[in-house]
Amino acid sequence: MTKREAFLQAVSKKYVDEFLNFIKLSKDRSDPFDLDELLQEFPKKQKEELWENLGKLLTDVLLEFPMEKWNCEIDEDSADEMEVEGSADLKQTMSVIEGVIMVACASIRVIDEDVTYGALLECAIILNGILDALPKSQLFLQISIQRLCESWWEKGLEGKEELGKTAFLMLLEKSLLLKNSAADIQRLWNLHQALLSFDYDSEDSSEVKDMLLQCFLSVNHIKREEGRRFLSFLFTWNVSFIKMIHGTLRNQLQFFPKSITVHVAELYFRAWTKASGVFLQEIENGCIQDLMHHGVHLHRNSPVHSKVRQILSYFHKQKHRQGVEEMLYRLYQPILWRGLKARNSEVRANAALLFTEAFPVRDPSFDNEVMDSEIQRQFEVLFSLLEDPQPLVRSTGVLGVCRIATKYWDMIPPTILTDFLKKLIDLASDVSSADVRCSVFKCMAMVTENKLSHPLLEQLLPALKNSLHDNSEKVRVAFVDLLQKIKAVRAAKFWKVCPMEHLLARLETDSRPVGRRIVNLLFNSFLPVNQSEEVWCERCVTLIQMNPMAARKFYQYAHEHTAPTNIAKLMLTIRRCLNACIQRTAREDQDDVENSNKENTSVLEHVLSINDTASMASLLEITVILWRSIRKSLEMNKEALAYTTSKFASVLPGYFRVFKEDRCMVPLILLASFMPAAAVPTFSCGVVSKLRSLEKGATENQYSSLIDCLCQWGQVGHVLEVITDWLTEAMPLKQSKRDSERRVRIQEVVEAKPDLALDYAEYMITHTMNRDCLLAVPQKKLNHLLKALGALKEVFYSFISSPETGSCKIDKETALRAFLLHGRLSIHLQHKYNTDERTYLLLLENTAAWTIEKVLPFLINPICEDEASEQKTLVAKQAVEACLTVCKDVIMVGLADPEFQGQILQFSLSVLQAERGYMCLPLLLSVLKEITENCLALTVQNQNEDLLVLLNIAQNVFQKILETAARRLRKQREEALQLLHSAHVMLADFINVVQDWHAANVLVLHGVFSTILAAVLVELSHYLQKVSHAEELTPPETVQDLPPLSSTLLAIIMKSPSLSRSFLSELNESVDSEAVEGVVGLTAVLCILTVVRQGKCKGSDIKSSAASVHIKLQKYYEVVAEASDSIERAIYESALKIGNDILQP
Repeated sequence: MTKREAFLQAVSKKYVDEFLNFIKLSKDRSDPFDLDELLQEFPKKQKEELWENLGKLLTDVLLEFPMEKWNCEIDEDSADEMEVEGSADLKQTMSVIEGVIMVACASIRVIDEDVTYGALLECAIILNGILDALPKSQLFLQISIQRLCESWWEKGLEGKEELGKTAFLMLLEKSLLLKNSAADIQRLWNLHQALLSFDYDSEDSSEVKDMLLQCFLSVNHIKREEGRRFLSFLFTWNVSFIKMIHGTLRNQLQFFPKSITVHVAELYFRAWTKASGVFLQEIENGCIQDLMHHGVHLHRNSPVHSKVRQILSYFHKQKHRQGVEEMLYRLYQPILWRGLKARNSEVRANAALLFTEAFPVRDPSFDNEVMDSEIQRQFEVLFSLLEDPQPLVRSTGVLGVCRIATKYWDMIPPTILTDFLKKLIDLASDVSSADVRCSVFKCMAMVTENKLSHPLLEQLLPALKNSLHDNSEKVRVAFVDLLQKIKAVRAAKFWKVCPMEHLLARLETDSRPVGRRIVNLLFNSFLPVNQSEEVWCERCVTLIQMNPMAARKFYQYAHEHTAPTNIAKLMLTIRRCLNACIQRTAREDQDDVENSNKENTSVLEHVLSINDTASMASLLEITVILWRSIRKSLEMNKEALAYTTSKFASVLPGYFRVFKEDRCMVPLILLASFMPAAAVPTFSCGVVSKLRSLEKGATENQYSSLIDCLCQWGQVGHVLEVITDWLTEAMPLKQSKRDSERRVRIQEVVEAKPDLALDYAEYMITHTMNRDCLLAVPQKKLNHLLKALGALKEVFYSFISSPETGSCKIDKETALRAFLLHGRLSIHLQHKYNTDERTYLLLLENTAAWTIEKVLPFLINPICEDEASEQKTLVAKQAVEACLTVCKDVIMVGLADPEFQGQILQFSLSVLQAERGYMCLPLLLSVLKEITENCLALTVQNQNEDLLVLLNIAQNVFQKILETAARRLRKQREEALQLLHSAHVMLADFINVVQDWHAANVLVLHGVFSTILAAVLVELSHYLQKVSHAEELTPPETVQDLPPLSSTLLAIIMKSPSLSRSFLSELNESVDSEAVEGVVGLTAVLCILTVVRQGKCKGSDIKSSAASVHIKLQKYYEVVAEASDSIERAIYESALKIGNDILQP
């Protein structure tokens, strides 16, 4: 028996084991049995017999073990027979089904035209029918049946529609999985025609619609070519489905990135090109025209607007394709022209953007006359855009005109082009909008890309030269960018557009963004790297002579445009130039010009002279700037650093001898600071002496570079020694005769200069690099400096306590500076050395205690109002403010612990108790704001008892501050008004901090606002009680009509909706709890409400509060009615009038 006969016999229920064995051999690649080859050998009749047997085998197996038992067979078996794979019968059935599928799939490949395959079709239909009944564990069989249906469809056999639908659904569902592959989408595209087998209106198709719409949300489908083919095909399924597709895409547009939006535009375009009839009409009117409408009417800040524009831009770029231009003209007709004339400026701007991008909007079928007329009309529209009253539309018009001119320069009449450019140049001076001026320069850079425009631009652009001095930085930036573009495309000589003098003047004074661009523009002119170093130096001197400050700016940014090597070469070339000038002067002095050494000769010898101090100083300054710009690069290249250092070290002593002017000395000292001290021993040994020899009143320029040098060399200890010595020697200490004589002799040699010592100390503490060097000094030396500074507070006290200061060398200003520097240095030392200890915080607390004990008494009850007493009070105030300033800084940098903050709050209370403590109110509020904010921020993380205590004290301090201000207003109104004005910002900051952190502690918010309300009510009540005649009762209309303190507080509250709500809530609570009572108190509340309603409170809340007050006011009617002529009755009637005004609708 042959294999054909044996296999044919095995395809039956009787020989099922042999059939399964054949299937097993077919799956075994090592076995020679090949099912495909075997079926190809079958003659026609045997094939038909095989398919009949195959169908009968499948039917018998399904009848013997029906589908109903597949999912319940495991439950019927005993527990010990359960297995994950199922029962033996189920396994047998599934194995037979798998074999049948394999034979059916192989049979599809050998079906010929003359073969009758009805039995095979019945078998495929049965397999398709059992697909949904297969257990979930049989995923392989499901995929195999899908492959069978897919092959049947691709072969185009009879009955493919039903089988194709199955394959299509399964592939569609699989393609929507996250881990789908390109192959899945390719296979789905191969079956796309199967979609036409579905009835769109059938309920069974709803699942298909949902999955198809999900494909439009799938990035995997959109970004793949086969996926886009499939999605564009879906537009042809049904006209109603197009609306659903468009709605889905439109809703999803805002979430698509730009790269995907391009593909979405391609989808619409493909669908349009392939559509016809009603489908084409729906795509044009329902999709493309809808996008056009949204492109015109959407807000520009809408996330969809830019995506809609991107899709429409895709269509605009396809205008060369047949029918596109006509379609755009037809669909834009009812939208675009109306949008260009809309009242809304944003709509006009959107329409202008689309119009200029689609220009020309025309129908190619027009004859020449109609076409010319239409184009001329559109030119007129462009001119009208440039003259639109709204800057946004004008800016859009500028962009459009430049875009059109660039693209169609050779097709537009020259007169039109000239008019366009002249109009743009006029708009470059548009005083009403910097955005319009900026857009002119940005967009004209686009025009320069068309070489045909260069002759006309060369004539017109020089009129723009003054735009370099525009008061808007972004306009200046855009103008210089235009000059760079002109230079790059060689449209014109940029220095003819804007003269060099203008560019250098702007470089000298302008900001970094503009300056860097000007340097980029001029770089090749003044540092041509393709020429010799001598030329570089000559150009450098030329630039110095043209504008020295611009030269400094130029070389400050030069390192960004060339390699560090070139910068180093320029430095060394400048060095050679300086050497040549020095040598030439020496030769002239020796009258030996003819026989001189020519080694360092240069063209610049005849231009420069060491007597030209300005040029020499500028060259030295530029050398410093260049070295500083490549300092990091030199440090990474030790060999280059050593070479550069040795070259300059060898000439620096000579430079110090020749260039003795102050302007030259500063860059020379800075050059020395770049080198090790050993490289310039002659200079380095004398730096400390120079510092000691400076006179009192020396400017920062005289000592800053010297201190920088010592810091760079790690010799900051010498500066510290000078400062400490001077401060110590200046102290009026009581000493023995022997010590005094010794001290006198030392002072005869070097006079103590305490004010200059403080200048040095302040300079080092203020500048970051020097401060780091200072704090690197051993702690012992820093403590000596701190002790010397702290000792001066006794000198300061002497200026307050006694008018006779003896022969003290320290004046009160110097002593006050030392007092403040002592605090600042304590802060830095606390941060560096004692982050977990309180060593230096304790010093500051002691300083505050000393201030309370020694200084505050002079803010209390001056003995007499003479000039000396006033002077003492002023000095005492300065000391208190210095102490408060230092304490505030400690809190701001986060070094203050709760104990320190508590001490400062007590110090604040002590200041407020002084008779003239009110003089420090602004600073007290600032300190209070910092403490409150710090405590509230910590409360969010951890609520502990210490913080709550501090917040309670802070509320008491705030209450005392308002009481002090109110008391001062009653005694010295004019002085108090000035005080309130100066404290306004600090007061607002404090109230806003309490509001912003109200979630951390609501009680603090309640306490502060109750204090504010009480202050306002007391002041208003006092004002009302002072009224003696009814005519004086004028209801306040604005916040300025209120008494001063109330006016200040309510002005702050009314600026913020949150503050207004909190204040109104506190007001309502006080009224409801009857904390406010009496006619006067309730009238004061109504006065507050009539003013507050002009702020940012809701009108309904104000009316609700007014109604509550009005009800309580009625209780006093009988009491007030008894005295018809009393002031209280007048106040009552005034209150009723105010209440009625508020309650009016």
